[in-house]
Amino acid sequence: MTYKETLDWMFSQLPMYQRIGAAAYKADLNNTIQLLQLLDNPHRNFKSVHVAGTNGKGSVSHMLASVFQEAGFKTGLYTSPHLRDFRERIRINGEMIPEENVVQFIDTYKDKFKQMELSFFEMTVGMAFDYFAKEKVDMAIVEVGMGGRLDSTNLITPELSVITNIDFDHTKFLGDTRAKIAYEKAGIIKQGVPVVIGETHPETQQVFIDKAKECNSPICFADQIFDCDKIHIESQTEQSFDVWKNSELYMEALEIPLMGNYQQKNLTTVMCALDLLRTKFDLTEDDIRDGIAKVVRNTHLMGRWQILNKDPLTIADTGHNVAGITEVVRQLAEMSYNKLHFVLGMVNDKDIDSVLQLLPRGAEYYFCKADIPRGLDANVLAEKAFEMGLRGMVFESVSHAYRSAVNNARFGDVVFIGGSNFTVAEVV
Repeated sequence: MTYKETLDWMFSQLPMYQRIGAAAYKADLNNTIQLLQLLDNPHRNFKSVHVAGTNGKGSVSHMLASVFQEAGFKTGLYTSPHLRDFRERIRINGEMIPEENVVQFIDTYKDKFKQMELSFFEMTVGMAFDYFAKEKVDMAIVEVGMGGRLDSTNLITPELSVITNIDFDHTKFLGDTRAKIAYEKAGIIKQGVPVVIGETHPETQQVFIDKAKECNSPICFADQIFDCDKIHIESQTEQSFDVWKNSELYMEALEIPLMGNYQQKNLTTVMCALDLLRTKFDLTEDDIRDGIAKVVRNTHLMGRWQILNKDPLTIADTGHNVAGITEVVRQLAEMSYNKLHFVLGMVNDKDIDSVLQLLPRGAEYYFCKADIPRGLDANVLAEKAFEMGLRGMVFESVSHAYRSAVNNARFGDVVFIGGSNFTVAEVV
């Protein structure tokens, strides 16, 4: 098969949560266990850090990978979903897995995968672990797909587990309270392996403490140890922070090329994780500074408060649940502009009403549907939005909505694209 035919087979032959939602979710790890046995257990051949959480796990994973890369480690990075190219999910030192490796892997095991009825996600995890083992990576940063306890990535025994935060997302699978969701995320805590929790929350703190105790795992709550204080500089391309550990200056003027205010929380989590990993892996202050400063260059991170254009100022962000959209709206409220043009597309299994309630009433909306089966019909989205007092027009595609927003924007206006990973994927 060609690369395109291989991807078409992977996408269509087998369930893929990102495209079809609930039907692709599997509630056990038996398939993944069988798959990794078939591949000769590649996950046992490299060191790893495992990253879970409702929001921020992508940014945290990329920052950690970039630091290890700067420190001279051959570094694997497994993330999901992808925005443009499937191969974004599997990288070594920032370079995507070659097309021929994707083709060869599927070609070799296709018949077995059919018999095993693997999901798209299970196959992709197997491909990543197989590639990392064969390429002899020194370290792999592995982002959880969804939840933790039953996620296909959860067969690794990492050097460190990281859980960024807990909020409401995928409640159909993970539970309808923060404590239930925390229980699923806490499933990545392994026997004797230290764990960093990014944010302390009264509903989830004890869940993590209990699980860590059960596993004899040292536990740190990053926000109880580290503070990242923003240094106010006029820049549209980077932020700078003084980092404090236990109220003592730990690192001065740390630069990060990611612009969302929410990156302050992510950076706190990253600094706590690196503090625990520093001695074991001989990470220097320069490695940390350079790794974080070069995260976009090293790992090609996209879609996090990404500035696509300066005139008009055009921003894309993949925040897609209540917590993520709250951060987006808060940041938009801090900006000065004449008018906000908001390109909005969502998927049909999110808490649509709760998200729409958060959005600014004064913006002009451009309602659209991302080109995936899970995409919410743009007319349905517009109807729901109108009920919430949001006004705008419906467009036949994301690109059409985007072009219209940019064309309508005048001097001093802002164009924002968001609501879903898949909406952003069509413009970045």
